[in-house]
Amino acid sequence: METDGVEIIDHYDVVSDGISAKVRILRVPSKFTMSYHITTPVIDQSMNAVLTEIRAQLIKENPLKIQQLSQSTSEQLKREFLDIVQKKLQTIIPGMQEKAYIELSATLLHEMFGLGIVEVLDMDANLEEIVINDSRNPIMVYHIKYGWLETNIRIESESKIESYSQQIARKVGRQITNLNPLLDAQLPNGDRVNATLYPISTHGNTLDIRKFRAEPWTIIDFLKRKTVSKELVSFIWQAMQYELSFLVTGGTAAGKTSMLNVFLPFIPPNQRIITIEDTNELVLPKYMHWVPMLTRQKNAEGKGEVTMLDLLLNSLRMRPDRLVVGEIRKKEDAQTLFEAMMTGHSVYATMHAETAQQVVKRLISEPIDLPEIEVSTLDLVITSFRQRRSGVRRVLELAEIVERQISGMTELKTNNLFEWKPRTDTIERTINTSQKISNKLALYSGLTSEEMVTDLKEKELVLQWMIDSNMDNVNTIGLTASNYYANREKLMQLIKDKGDPSQLETI
Repeated sequence: METDGVEIIDHYDVVSDGISAKVRILRVPSKFTMSYHITTPVIDQSMNAVLTEIRAQLIKENPLKIQQLSQSTSEQLKREFLDIVQKKLQTIIPGMQEKAYIELSATLLHEMFGLGIVEVLDMDANLEEIVINDSRNPIMVYHIKYGWLETNIRIESESKIESYSQQIARKVGRQITNLNPLLDAQLPNGDRVNATLYPISTHGNTLDIRKFRAEPWTIIDFLKRKTVSKELVSFIWQAMQYELSFLVTGGTAAGKTSMLNVFLPFIPPNQRIITIEDTNELVLPKYMHWVPMLTRQKNAEGKGEVTMLDLLLNSLRMRPDRLVVGEIRKKEDAQTLFEAMMTGHSVYATMHAETAQQVVKRLISEPIDLPEIEVSTLDLVITSFRQRRSGVRRVLELAEIVERQISGMTELKTNNLFEWKPRTDTIERTINTSQKISNKLALYSGLTSEEMVTDLKEKELVLQWMIDSNMDNVNTIGLTASNYYANREKLMQLIKDKGDPSQLETI
């Protein structure tokens, strides 16, 4: 469909607290990027006046509840507020349709205690990021399918952006002011928020919301999207079963944490897992022995900080079988993590680097500067990659870390075992022979080469059954993996019989 050269690429509806919005993805001839056009119910001037009057009444009648709502994300308080506003609207303007009362109440809720129209954007499951750069330019969004899009929405003033930032800060017990013009926080719903105030951001106040996916990505999602291949996943699954360690690496927005998260259900359920993060992003199946831990920033008095290093050192006293770290950033974190690896712990983490070879260089160079003997204990590097042109995410390479003799000197190198072929959009096993992993797996598993190949093929059968069964829940995938370890023969019979996943609870 085209109108004056404008092409509608996609369209769908979004609902936020009863407010219905229509979204259209447009290709506009005069613009270099596609547009995200959102339409919400129009509220005329007289109705706005009514909402303003109700707002004044509520502040006067129940200031304590208003204060609680401004500092809380409680769903119960929200429902109570919506009920009160709807009753007041029905008294002032009787006879409207119920949908109109709901939409007007939600609009007042968003304006008083939320982020206005941004609240509706936040309910679009197709968006990964919402960005306000200043009040002069439109809000930008990152769409899971179409990449960066320019919206048809502008925030009316710099003071409004600052007000939104302060609203967020209050809900997480923080402050953002001219003296403290930076905010980095995580909301109770998992969204990560970064805000800056002018003149630190020279063009105006900024607000960046990185949305937390309500239903976490699963390995089946990644297989269906061709982010990974069955052969690659079965290989990593086998490596995790026999306690090999890996890092997930990649550039910004390459999906490193999501990549790490989708593999964690393959950890045997009888092992203790401790995860350490700055923000709460990892989600593990409920069947697992999991202890999640979060760092904490200093309070306004400069006290109460709990660092990644603090948690790492403490976790080593908690008898972990598997240690998972959200991201390695500092020398001290890397040192502690690799010391844990050297003492026999299975370790998984993410790190910023574009390739596996860059990971090695970062680890052995300043400022991290680890001894090569420690880095050599790392088994695998999974490189997550986002193609700039199309926005698709793929595993670029899976590499093992090996030692090679070069001119009489021992150097650390990477040996790629899997690589993504962009021309065919396939992830393929390379012709390279494993120089390290195959030997470690043989030692740890006691399997022959032929038995390991058979094991890999069996894991691929399990993955295909999960795909055919349309598994889209991390708990069901975790239950499948747990049964693979505890009830393997029964699970394989269920798969052979093309059974239903609902039978997993009883096999």
